[in-house]
Amino acid sequence: MSLFNLKGKVAAITGAGSGIGYAIAKLYAQQGAQVAVLEINDGAMKDILADIRKDGGVAEGFVCDVGDREQVQKAIGSVVAKFGKLDILVNNAGIAHVGNVQNTTEADFDRLYRVNVKGVFLCTQAGVEQMLKQGGGVILNMDSIAGLIGLEDRFAYSMTKGAVLAMTRCTAVDYVKKNIRCNCICPARVHTPFVDGFLKKNYPGKEAEKFKELSEYQPIGRMAEPKEVAHLALYLVSDEASFITGQAYPIDGGVLME
Repeated sequence: MSLFNLKGKVAAITGAGSGIGYAIAKLYAQQGAQVAVLEINDGAMKDILADIRKDGGVAEGFVCDVGDREQVQKAIGSVVAKFGKLDILVNNAGIAHVGNVQNTTEADFDRLYRVNVKGVFLCTQAGVEQMLKQGGGVILNMDSIAGLIGLEDRFAYSMTKGAVLAMTRCTAVDYVKKNIRCNCICPARVHTPFVDGFLKKNYPGKEAEKFKELSEYQPIGRMAEPKEVAHLALYLVSDEASFITGQAYPIDGGVLME
C-alpha cells in the first residue's frame, strides 16, 4: 500500500516559486498530484514548472497576485478549466516584515495585510466555492509560530499570522459538514532563500554570525528545511489525515516546548 498518494488529485499552491511553496509543489507532484502553481513572479513560476516536468510530473502555471480578487477568481477558474476540479488548496504565499508597533508604518501594515490576510481570504473564498460544487476538498494554510506566541519585532507579521489561524479554524467549523477540511502549519524559522537575502541586506559582513543566532533560537539548534515542512503539508492534505480539521500544527524545533 502506498501511503500519502495524491494520484488523481488536483492541488493549487500559491507562492510556489520559492522556499516552502516550491518544496510542497515538487513533493505533491512526486506523489502523483496534478499541480497548479499560482505565482506572481513569472520567472520563479517557470523554474518550478520545469523542475516538476523534468521528473515526469504534471504542472501548470497561473500568474496570480493573491491580493487581487479578480486575479484570484480568474486563476482558480483557469485551474478548474484545465484540470476539471480542485481537490487541494495550499495558501502559502506570504511576505515578512521586521518591526514593532512604533516603527511599523501604515504602508508596511497595509502591505502585509493585503498579501498575508486578504490573500488567504480571497483564495479560500474561491477555493471553497469550487469545492462546494464538487462535494469537498482540503485547504491548508501556511501560518507561523508567530500566530501562536509573541515574537520580538514581528508586530505586523504576527498580526497577519494570528488572522490566518482564526480563518483556518472558522473555515473548518463552517464547512466540516460539507466535506471540506482546513488546517494550518506553524513553522519556526525555515532556511529559505528569503533568509539568506535578508541577512545579506541587513547584516553585511555578519551573515554567518546572525545565521548562527537565528538557528540557535530553535532549541534543536537549527532552522527547518523547506522539505521538512513539505512532508507535514503532504500528510495534512492526504486521505490519511481525513479525520483532521481545524488544527494548527507547529513544526518548530522545540520552541513551544519551553
